[in-house]
Amino acid sequence: MFRRVASTVPAQASRAMAAAVRPSIAPSFRAAAPAINNARRSYHEKDMSTHLPSLPMSLLDHYSKPRNVGSMQKNDTDVGTGLVGAPACGDVMKLQIRVDPNDNTISEVKFKTFGCG
Repeated sequence: MFRRVASTVPAQASRAMAAAVRPSIAPSFRAAAPAINNARRSYHEKDMSTHLPSLPMSLLDHYSKPRNVGSMQKNDTDVGTGLVGAPACGDVMKLQIRVDPNDNTISEVKFKTFGCG
């Protein structure tokens, strides 16, 4: 019993001494911030948690309603199609543009992406 008391006293004394002598090393005991409960929120509400930075409304609008997604008729003569990626593993992006034959400007753009990333 004496051995047990003798071995614990120096440890307690050294902790008290370290806090008194070097306060910068002493651990700061702060109350933890309350955790946000995301368990009952829908998928997109989890994206709007308070830990995210403030995002422009135009970015959130494009996220909610993507534009120019889809494809055009590949047999049209005024449509150009580009395909990039690795079809063997499934990561592919297809980009199609429609060029106005009268003034040679791009009049429509569509894209589709496939893959896991």
